[in-house]
Amino acid sequence: MLQNVCLGGAMIALPLFLQMTLEYDAMEAGLSLAPLSLSMFAVALIAGRRGGDRRPASIIRAGFVLTSIGMASIIPLVPRVTSGWYLVIPLIVTGSGLGLLVSQLNNYTLAPVEEERVSEAAGVNSAAGSFGLSFGLAMAGGLMLAALSLGFTRMTESSTVIPADQQQQISAILEDDAEIMSTTQLDALITEQPPEVEAAILSINEDARDRSLQIALVIPLLAGLIGIANSLRMVRLPDIAPAAPLDGMDFG
Repeated sequence: MLQNVCLGGAMIALPLFLQMTLEYDAMEAGLSLAPLSLSMFAVALIAGRRGGDRRPASIIRAGFVLTSIGMASIIPLVPRVTSGWYLVIPLIVTGSGLGLLVSQLNNYTLAPVEEERVSEAAGVNSAAGSFGLSFGLAMAGGLMLAALSLGFTRMTESSTVIPADQQQQISAILEDDAEIMSTTQLDALITEQPPEVEAAILSINEDARDRSLQIALVIPLLAGLIGIANSLRMVRLPDIAPAAPLDGMDFG
């Protein structure tokens, strides 16, 4: 489940970052995220075939470590990135970690299950994964929008450039409208404002947006760190021989 929380959180925060901050369209955002999905697929395939005698728990631990490193390296880049190319290496690291997890978690989870209960356990495992993905999406997205709204309101009301009699009005109007806007779209919305007020609003929105995106990325990072802590416990436990052959089975 933690693996899917990581994936879900990243899949809501990163596309919004690319479209709001870098002003990418859907196609450009998708291509910019390709290093994550491609590395995840490639590493899962390689690790699944060449895991050999390596302990599944050790591979899972390495997966959570790589995922956490990748997500942690993206957070400080948010205010500085001017192109999706800056994210290629962190996304490859994150995708490699997720690929290691994908290659091992199903078999590790279902190994102690008796043969006649495998289908039932696989369904529960799949449901838990779907819940983790939904939870990651909801938590990261909800925190991002809440942080953006609160940050925009707070910085607008404390601005020394925006007139006091306009602060609440501007904050109320843009609190919702600015949430999913790029800088260009917001600039077009406030063209009637004086130049200094317009510049202040754009600056406030950029700062609030960057902070909210960083907060959203904390969700997959926390999931990865919790996964590391859990994997340390898994490493100390003896390996469990599968109760039934799991090769070739697809558990979603």
